[in-house]
Amino acid sequence: MYAINCYAKNKLFLIDKIVSKKIKYATQPYYSFYYLFRKLFSENRLYSIWFSLNVKTKTRFKNREEMKKVLIFFMMGAIFSLMTGCDMDDDGYSLDNAWVGFGLVQKDSEAGVSKIVMDDNEVLFPATNDYYWHEVKNNDRVLVNFTILGNKQNDNHDEHYYVRINSLRKILYKGILDITPAKEDSIGNDAIKVKDKWIKGNMLNFELKYYGGSKIHYINLVKQPGVINPDNGPVVLELRHNNNDDGEHIPLSAMVTFDLSALKVQGKTSTPFKVIAKGFEGDDDFEFTAEYKY
Repeated sequence: MYAINCYAKNKLFLIDKIVSKKIKYATQPYYSFYYLFRKLFSENRLYSIWFSLNVKTKTRFKNREEMKKVLIFFMMGAIFSLMTGCDMDDDGYSLDNAWVGFGLVQKDSEAGVSKIVMDDNEVLFPATNDYYWHEVKNNDRVLVNFTILGNKQNDNHDEHYYVRINSLRKILYKGILDITPAKEDSIGNDAIKVKDKWIKGNMLNFELKYYGGSKIHYINLVKQPGVINPDNGPVVLELRHNNNDDGEHIPLSAMVTFDLSALKVQGKTSTPFKVIAKGFEGDDDFEFTAEYKY
């Protein structure tokens, strides 16, 4: 669930579930007029308004349908005038709209270019170097809340936009580790719940739930060392959680992205894999089979 106040410049977000697609949240006021319109033009209210106007103005209407047309015309004019209350920029984008999505930061100091390449291939160019933008570096995985300010012209006519960043959250982004006896203790194998998963290009994304209270937890995706051979079946990957001996006091959630590039095999175009994870008591263990295409 996301909530945005059209009249407040500081957008309020109540996040219940993050999804993989970028989502637009329109904040135009006309949605709130639907209920008012329905209530106003119910039969009883319409008759009352018609009777009141007929008596006070001495205007005679042939029937209630004629009065309805007059009132509808009046209300539509009022609604469209209110719709223009939200700010619009020169390219026709409402400055009261917000978008949310996942992307990768690309900062090239030599070329002087800074942008966010979104999972849907749109490219965002922050218009200001604000606090949020200084907190990230090149190749950081981010969840970004932004408002489109205008189009950025480019030769390929791709979807490039100048944007205002409303909030920016860094997402854990790491590669696949080879599990060895020396690493076993630090990797851990505590229970975890996978709420959602999806693949985007080289990235395997998870939304996770676990319990803790005061300590840092560690999440890793591991495999057995050795040469990968897709002809032998799916590569088995283990989603490992180390709760660092933290007490299970409150439910917590996390977003994490793993780079699947280590599964590439020369001469192949895809590698099948299977992810397993230990579930909580009373829950089934997690198992997910997919194909990494490259």
